[in-house]
Amino acid sequence: MVKIQKVLIANRSEIAVRVIKALKELGIKSVAVYSEVDKNSLHKQLADESVYIGPAQASESYLNQEKIIQAAKSTGCDAIHPGYGFLSEKYEFNKKVRDSGLIFIGPNPESMKLLGSKVQSRIKMIEAGIPVCPGMKGSSKDFEEFENVAKEIGFPVLVKASDGGGGKGMRIVREMKDLKSSVEAAMRESISAFGSDEIFLEKYIESPRHIEFQVAGDKFGNAIHIYERECSIQRRHQKIIEETPSPIMTPELRKKMGETAVKVIQASNYDNVGTVEFLVAPDKNFYFLEVNARIQVEHPITEMTTGIDLVKLQIHIAEGNELPYKQNEIQQIGHATECRIYAEDYENSFMPSPGKIHFLQEPTGIGVRYDSGIVTGNDVSIFYDPILAKLITWGQNREESRKRMVNALKSNVVMGVKTSIPFLINVLENPEYIAGNINTNFINEHFQNMPEINKDDLKTALSLAGLVLHNKSNQQITNNITKESNPWLEIGSWELFK
Repeated sequence: MVKIQKVLIANRSEIAVRVIKALKELGIKSVAVYSEVDKNSLHKQLADESVYIGPAQASESYLNQEKIIQAAKSTGCDAIHPGYGFLSEKYEFNKKVRDSGLIFIGPNPESMKLLGSKVQSRIKMIEAGIPVCPGMKGSSKDFEEFENVAKEIGFPVLVKASDGGGGKGMRIVREMKDLKSSVEAAMRESISAFGSDEIFLEKYIESPRHIEFQVAGDKFGNAIHIYERECSIQRRHQKIIEETPSPIMTPELRKKMGETAVKVIQASNYDNVGTVEFLVAPDKNFYFLEVNARIQVEHPITEMTTGIDLVKLQIHIAEGNELPYKQNEIQQIGHATECRIYAEDYENSFMPSPGKIHFLQEPTGIGVRYDSGIVTGNDVSIFYDPILAKLITWGQNREESRKRMVNALKSNVVMGVKTSIPFLINVLENPEYIAGNINTNFINEHFQNMPEINKDDLKTALSLAGLVLHNKSNQQITNNITKESNPWLEIGSWELFK
């Protein structure tokens, strides 16, 4: 058992800020790494120390394993926290960190390697008696095998890349005539994105729910689940709204899925915080999907309903301690919802919206949490994922949490870039969402024609413009505002959320 004294966070923006805050509460020193475009970033400002690691391109900075490990050693760190994304699930990095004498705050590399392969983890789960979608046991390059399995299980089927994620290397096939071209396309995309041509096929579940269970294991064989999260509201296979508990869950189904999730991590010798993901069919049969061997973007809703700080728990386990909780000691209270706020133009096919944040107003209030990596004046770069913040609300029940979320979104002012806030409000106010009738095809089913944002409230727009202009010096305002002045141009790109 060791006591971690100093941690380098091998990440940026919101998750780096989240980890730094947990470290401060634990009395552990933090070291941030930053690229050229992140020199004024919030995570750099909040850390006790910071190290420049390279140009904006992730391949030369946040994905440069050697630079990050060297930064940790040169600053006297004894551990590295990978956050999510970037190197967080690269077992080679995990192993290099440990081989260099540092602690990797995450599961062991062998478990990470196993679970990083959809094919190998599928084989492992079949052996352990975990329910998986009907289909091929492993990958193949023999098209005849794909054809035979598709005939056996029936269409539609899903062609998947073993190392895939975020919808890459994935094709839904509804007829035999499209199977060969889909397999070939998925294979090409997988090689391009992941450097692997491992492809397999499984039954495509129509209109499923995507439900995941937060889990944790230690080095002594103890394992628990910390309840489920409903992650069915997705766009292009990316989650955008999550909640807990799931509207579909019954005590019996939760018990069965929770026990299965624990069995998954025990079968894979998992020894830190992670997430077991399932697809749940309309008949409530559920199937193992994958394990995310890291902290999840949506982890705050579990924290809000259980009171367990999952980042602190990661560190506790990494220090060699036993789990501090027994399964029967974990209670879930109330309901929590999370919305991912992206710098995207939802009226223009969700294209990224880079630029400078001229003004940021964070929502506040009872049951409101705002996990953010931005402040007024920050630049939103084209080089990284466009997520700006995560807005989390807690309520005594689902409807209270939902209403708080809508109100909080409406008070979250971001000027200078377009955001996904108006779209999130539209989803949350959809009658079918309110009724809990959701699945992974919800966006496609209900938002083919995007509703227009209300831009008629000129008084609100003028108030926001005046607030931003008030932050400038009086002299600047005098110099800039003339009879021909246009406040919409002078404050940069803006959008109205009401």
